[in-house]
Amino acid sequence: MRDLRWTDLPELSLLEADLFPDDAWAQETWWAELAARPRRSYVVEEQDGRVAGYAGVDLGGDVADVMTMAVAPAAQGRGLGRRLLDELVARAAADHAAYLMLEVREDNGPARRLYETRGFELLTVRRRYYQPGDVDAHVMRLDLTGGTA
Repeated sequence: MRDLRWTDLPELSLLEADLFPDDAWAQETWWAELAARPRRSYVVEEQDGRVAGYAGVDLGGDVADVMTMAVAPAAQGRGLGRRLLDELVARAAADHAAYLMLEVREDNGPARRLYETRGFELLTVRRRYYQPGDVDAHVMRLDLTGGTA
């Protein structure tokens, strides 16, 4: 696993379009995210010279936010999502965040299960958040303090 580089952006844009056809980030969005470092922190995992997964976190103080996380179809089901998430949790904790927040589509069962098994708790549901499709967003939080939320 390594930090995201600007040379990754063309490949990430293609992968985004494949994984998130309705709301993929454009290359301009990725450039803006890179420009927001060090507050924004992104990692990439490569397999066979190709991007197999990526994830990013906003390190905004007491509350950090998962910005995005994705695993290429060919790399799914091998634990890469967990490794990416663990890296984001580690970066948020190292930045002294008390909580790590995220939003996940209600219809993304594998991602929701991953977050739940990692200890994220459902805080609220944002109805019809993802468009098109009227898909609800589950807002989840992980307590990084070791206490209860």
